[in-house]
Amino acid sequence: MMRALSSGISGLKAHQTAMDVVGNNISNVDTSGFKSSNTIFRDALYQTIESASASGYTSTSDTGAAGVNPSQIGYGANASSININTTAGDFSSTGSNMDCAIDGEGYFVIADGSPDSTTPTQPTSYKYTRLGTFSFDSEGYLTDGTGNRVCGQNNTSTTSGTLGATTTLSPTDYSSDKPQYIHYDVSDTAKNDLKDIAVSSDGTVTATNDGVAVTIGKVALARFQNAAGLTQDGSSFYKVSSNSGAASYAAPGSSGTGSLKTGGLESSNVDLATEFANMITYERGFQANSKIMTVADEMLETLVNMKR
Repeated sequence: MMRALSSGISGLKAHQTAMDVVGNNISNVDTSGFKSSNTIFRDALYQTIESASASGYTSTSDTGAAGVNPSQIGYGANASSININTTAGDFSSTGSNMDCAIDGEGYFVIADGSPDSTTPTQPTSYKYTRLGTFSFDSEGYLTDGTGNRVCGQNNTSTTSGTLGATTTLSPTDYSSDKPQYIHYDVSDTAKNDLKDIAVSSDGTVTATNDGVAVTIGKVALARFQNAAGLTQDGSSFYKVSSNSGAASYAAPGSSGTGSLKTGGLESSNVDLATEFANMITYERGFQANSKIMTVADEMLETLVNMKR
C-alpha cells in the first residue's frame, strides 16, 4: 500500500510537470521564434521481490526446476526529460525590411555581456535566437528587439572618409569563432544620412547614402551539432550547453545554416491541436494517479480500523 502511495505521488508530480510544459507552450502560441517543448515519461525505481533464476533442465536430464523470471514492483513514473522541438515555425509577414526569419537550422548571433577588453569590436560571449527583429541604435550598432547588439561581419572599407560603395563580403570571412558587432560610425556626417536600410537573404545589411548603395555588414548565423541541447535563457534566447556542442559560424546560405527570409518573422511552432490533446491526456493521467492515492488511503484506513 505504501508503494502504491509512492507510485501515485510520483505520477501526480510527473503529470503536473507535463501540464506545466503544456501551459508554457500554449501561453507562447503567438511568441515569434518560440520553440515548444514536450515531456518524456520514464518508469521509476524498481524493488526486486525475487531475482531471476536459470532453468535446471539440461540436454541430458529432464529433471530440475524451471527457470524463474524476476519479480519486481515499480515505484511509479518520472518526468525524466523535457525536450525542445526545434522544428521551424511558419513565416509570418511583417512588411519590414529589417525583420528576418531563418529558412534552415541556423540561429542569429547576439552579443551577451560587455565588449571584449582586448578586442572591443566583439563581445565576451554570445547568445542565440531565431527571432530576427533588427534596427540600428543611436550609436550605429545593429541591435535586436531587446536592444542587444547583433553580431556578424563589419564592412570596414572607406573611401575618402565616407562609407564605401557596395562591397561583396565573403562567407569565408566567418571562419573566426568570434563574430563582431555590426556597426557604422555615426560621428561621420556622411554616414548619418543612411536610408532604405535592409537585410538581404544572404545576411548583407545594405542602405543608400545620397543615392549610392552601400554595404554596412553581414549578419552571422550559428549552427550546432545538437540544437535541442541548447539551454533556454528567456526572451527567445538560447545559450550553449555541454550537450549542444560549440557554435560554428557561417554566413546565411552556407554551411547548412540556411538562408534568410526578409520582411517577416518565424512564428511559434506550437501546435494547439497537439497541446490540447496532451492537456486532456495529462489531466486524465493526473486523475487516475489521484485515484490510486485515494484507494490506497482507504485500504490503510481499513487496516487501522481492524484493531477496533
